[in-house]
Amino acid sequence: MFFQHVYDKTLAQASYFIGCQKAGVALVIDPKRDVDTYLEIAKQNNMKITHIAETHIHADFLSGSRELAALTGAKMYLSDEGGEGWLYEFAHEGLKDGSVFKVGNLKLEVLHTPGHTPESISFLLTDTPASDKPVMLFTGDFVFVGDIGRPDLLEEAAGIIGTKEVGAKQMFKSIERFREMADYIQVWPGHGAGSACGKALGAVPSTTVGYEKVRNWALQHENDENGFVKYLLEDQPEPPKYFAMMKKLNKVERPLLTEVPKLKKLSMQDLKAAMDKGIKVIDTRLKQDFAAGFIPGSINIQGNNAFATWMGWFITYEEPFILIAEESKHDDLVRKLMRIGLDNIYGYVPDVKEWAGSLEKANVISLNEFKEILKTNHTQVVDLRGSSEYKSGHIKDTDHVFIGTLEKNLSKIKKDQQVVIHCQAGDRASIGYSLLAKHGFKNIKNYSGGMNEWINAGNPVVTEN
Repeated sequence: MFFQHVYDKTLAQASYFIGCQKAGVALVIDPKRDVDTYLEIAKQNNMKITHIAETHIHADFLSGSRELAALTGAKMYLSDEGGEGWLYEFAHEGLKDGSVFKVGNLKLEVLHTPGHTPESISFLLTDTPASDKPVMLFTGDFVFVGDIGRPDLLEEAAGIIGTKEVGAKQMFKSIERFREMADYIQVWPGHGAGSACGKALGAVPSTTVGYEKVRNWALQHENDENGFVKYLLEDQPEPPKYFAMMKKLNKVERPLLTEVPKLKKLSMQDLKAAMDKGIKVIDTRLKQDFAAGFIPGSINIQGNNAFATWMGWFITYEEPFILIAEESKHDDLVRKLMRIGLDNIYGYVPDVKEWAGSLEKANVISLNEFKEILKTNHTQVVDLRGSSEYKSGHIKDTDHVFIGTLEKNLSKIKKDQQVVIHCQAGDRASIGYSLLAKHGFKNIKNYSGGMNEWINAGNPVVTEN
């Protein structure tokens, strides 16, 4: 058996390339959309991708199953569980609980494991030449390392009311089934640390059934369904706004993108004309470079691992947008955008040096300056972190506005007095500063050191239950 774990650290998303070397055929589970990765693995190992499978209708990334099928001719093996409203609306090989299919000498049995979503399935793999016992379980968003999939996304992100309690109870039953499995079976989940699909995912890529029985909180609630449901639903992170669109696009027919597109270079005149039409400009430079000089009206979303997540909060799928990014960064940035379906890139400019007008500078303050400001009575301090972060420890008398919802809550930011914004380490505060500047706020200061610096310096925090 050939096995390769493919991990996209930008979305903390795992996919799997599994091949039968004797037959020269392979399966890909939960592929990302830039599928050239899998084509290259197949080429290097003299294999043909014949099977593509998904564990569920994903919300956090745009699946590349259809792109990969179009390029290879492989069949898609997808869940037909979940009932009305949860079926894929394009041609595929339907799977139910107990379904079995083979990839050469590899046998995969389907387990219906609802909870995260109603149609969620897991794949139990047996390498038949080696043993008649299963060796691996691919769980998708069912069981993670140290955590389990959240059942509230359908309600919180997709607006399907009344589903989170039902999902939590389904998850409790699915976990009971997991508990009955042999301890030695390897568990390969769909996500790792940093994913918004759970609240405490482990950083290592895999685990075993036996280890999760010992350390995963969800397996410590045997015979306590109410306690399980309560803990599972509380303090989950805010689901990114783009999740609702992913649920739709992964379920219905959509345009395919089978290669990484090239970007159109814009002149500064083109850029100015586009901005006059209301087209958003995303400055992907480092926050310190943005602070030193930025084009008025541009939004700073750094091109780091969180780039796609924050783009999904602030860019809609209908609107074009422009990137400020060096050409050497394009392939990486476009791949990140492809993975959540943000394909409507109007063009790019490489930097801000040739901007005809004046560049603005961000008002970034130090810890000492911040502490002096706190002594005054005419300053609003706004914490831009997530709700659970804020509750776990914040600076006394600060207001809380989650960065993802800042534009919907501009009325909560005071225009008649000084305002200091901060987050954990400065990235979200830089986004916030650029958004507030774009909306005409003139009295904003950015305490970029954030809670990391505040706490490391021994300053007090307030917690909430």
